Amino acid sequence: MAGSAQSQAMIDKMQLRQSYRNVWHTDLTNAVAADLPWCCLSLWCGPCVSYMLRRRALYNDMSRYVCCAGYMPCSGKCGESQCPEVCLATEVFCCFGNSVASTRFLLQDEFNIQTTQCDNCIIAFMFFLQQLACICSLVACIVGNSELSEIAHIISCMSNLVYWTVCSCMQTQHKVEMDKRDGTLNTMSVPPMQQMSRW
Repeated sequence: MAGSAQSQAMIDKMQLRQSYRNVWHTDLTNAVAADLPWCCLSLWCGPCVSYMLRRRALYNDMSRYVCCAGYMPCSGKCGESQCPEVCLATEVFCCFGNSVASTRFLLQDEFNIQTTQCDNCIIAFMFFLQQLACICSLVACIVGNSELSEIAHIISCMSNLVYWTVCSCMQTQHKVEMDKRDGTLNTMSVPPMQQMSRW
């Protein structure tokens, strides 16, 4: 019964998220332009960035930490209260995709941020490629055809490239949103027009 109640709560939360009215400060397509250095750091050191962003999303109060931000069945059952830093490190290295998604849901729920249709399409394309790579690998393994194995390998490489790119853009999106929240967003402003002195 507890499992079905938890599932229903998750479904209710997903439906509620569809009614959010705010939007991300930057969408996934503009994340690279919004903060290129952070996007590169996210690409090369994804788990470390995920760790930093989750801590920051929790206002650096690790007593608030719950595994996968409370969005997964394992949440609250991993001994987080005794050693939250170790649990978070384990989460970001062993369940990287879930850690990025959980931080995203945490920010969306805090600020009532909806996911745009464009972001939804990008995320769906990433999932589609992962599923296609998995299916092709299985078929190639069963059939034993070398050409099919090569195609499966190419699709798998494309899938990995898209996955890491989307995750780095998503983490950049989270960072920019928290910069906005914390008042540290570096926005360029046009200097005021100068008046020539008549003296």
